[in-house]
Amino acid sequence: MRARLAALAVVAAAALPGCGAASPDLFLLTRAGSTPGAHLTLLVNDGGTVRCNGGAPRPLSAKQLLAARDVTSSIQKDAQKTLDLSAPPGALLRFHVRSQDGTVTFSDLDAARRPELAKAVAFTQDVAHSVCHLSQ
Repeated sequence: MRARLAALAVVAAAALPGCGAASPDLFLLTRAGSTPGAHLTLLVNDGGTVRCNGGAPRPLSAKQLLAARDVTSSIQKDAQKTLDLSAPPGALLRFHVRSQDGTVTFSDLDAARRPELAKAVAFTQDVAHSVCHLSQ
């Protein structure tokens, strides 16, 4: 009986390290531009947190986490191709999104023409305001 309990304890102990595994990051988004408050970095984690400008993790709402996952899947094909769109005249903001699939670089004007990029911009605006408590 003691041998059985000891064997179960070893099996249980071996299984524990995997239980507390950290969630992967979904993407790192940087925003730059000439407008005040344009510079922003968001590190979005699949565990439901975001780091704003290198700060401590902050919780995302369930809706925001779903939106982040949607951004990741929406840009997947472009990221695999390492999409880098040159900023057209009149662009104010520049976005760079790096995920495990690759990178996508685009401007605010590109997002106006491409719905998958618009999702990243909308997510950024929402999180910058409601989670990071920034003016933009």
